[in-house]
Amino acid sequence: MWQAFKNIYHFFIAVLANVWLGFPGKKLIVIGVTGTDGKTTTVSLIHHILKSSGLNSSIISSIGAEIDGRKCPLPFHVTTPSPFALQKFIKKAVIPRKKSYLVLEVTSHSLDQQRVLGINFEIGVVTNITREHLDYHKTYENYVKAKTKLLKMSKIAVLNQDDESYELIKKEFSGIKSKKPKIITYGLKKSADINPKDFNFKSKLIGNFNQSNILAAIAVCTNLGIQKEKIAITIETFDAPLGRQDIVYPLVDSTTSLQAGSGQGDFTVMIDFAHTSNSFKEILSLLRKKVKGRIIHVFGAAGQRDAVKRPEMGKISSKYADIVIITAEDPRSESIEKITDEIIAGINDRENRFENKTLLRIPDRQEAIDKAINMAKKDDLVILTGKSHEKSMNYGRGEEAWDEYEAVKKALKEKNK
Repeated sequence: MWQAFKNIYHFFIAVLANVWLGFPGKKLIVIGVTGTDGKTTTVSLIHHILKSSGLNSSIISSIGAEIDGRKCPLPFHVTTPSPFALQKFIKKAVIPRKKSYLVLEVTSHSLDQQRVLGINFEIGVVTNITREHLDYHKTYENYVKAKTKLLKMSKIAVLNQDDESYELIKKEFSGIKSKKPKIITYGLKKSADINPKDFNFKSKLIGNFNQSNILAAIAVCTNLGIQKEKIAITIETFDAPLGRQDIVYPLVDSTTSLQAGSGQGDFTVMIDFAHTSNSFKEILSLLRKKVKGRIIHVFGAAGQRDAVKRPEMGKISSKYADIVIITAEDPRSESIEKITDEIIAGINDRENRFENKTLLRIPDRQEAIDKAINMAKKDDLVILTGKSHEKSMNYGRGEEAWDEYEAVKKALKEKNK
């Protein structure tokens, strides 16, 4: 009942915002990207290609907004802003007498709550849909339906043929009798409209999941009329967004391997935004093949959010990481101990791990990072997931300042004393 009332409230606020600001979402070309993982990388790459092609492009994503070349911060823990804030950003992105583009990261919550009402989406993209946010959507099918709303609002729907959601989305489209969007598929399979065999590219990004993100961006940009040669050249120059596979120690360039050493330590520290069981599996399985030494994984799970995924996160981390350190990650009003217990419940050999100290519970995130970096040896990789670019932590008392990058600097300073 409360959720229905909240959705009605957002609907009327979205209508008011559109009327008040003159329906700015109808005055530019909007590309919306939704999905469980990979949204930020995909929107950033699309924006990069558009800008590199000389087009006027703005972007709104989880790491912030860039409107007509100006950086704009977003509120804490926000991906798709509230209706008034969103429409104000869109209005600023409209350049009179000039074709303007906006690449927008769209969450399932914002779609369900009608926060993107009034926007004419030229292209809607789905990266992937795995089991996430079931505390809100209740079932996977409802989650897929919420994501599909973006595609139904778009003239062109770009679908991941490799993803488990593909068949469900097709069923959603089968019931549409009029204004059905044009469907473009992408994927690693040759049967997809956009695939690696038909479109060759080189990239600094690693992993099959990033190949999928790149193919999604290619599908968008080719349908916007950008030449394939230009797209391929631009992909090669693209760096991952802040906090995505971000190697922060030693300081390396994009051509340096994970095992490059620097100064006093021949280990590596990586920051990544992975915070779902699927993203854990993707990044950790990839790193397991590349890392010669131990993988030391520091992570937690957000409080008052989908608790079903917590045991699976613990299971996947313990499968690929040699040392697992569970800590705080926006516990909000939930007990950190309770969240930690639920993560640990998914680890099969937890008693042995506790005994040999390869499974640690350190509630204070700074202390957890200190411990991980202090124990790192030659060829080890310390990976910190979940917080990434975010600048605050929520312990149930409101937002408190937090910076993952500064936490790493502090830990390295202590280790190198």
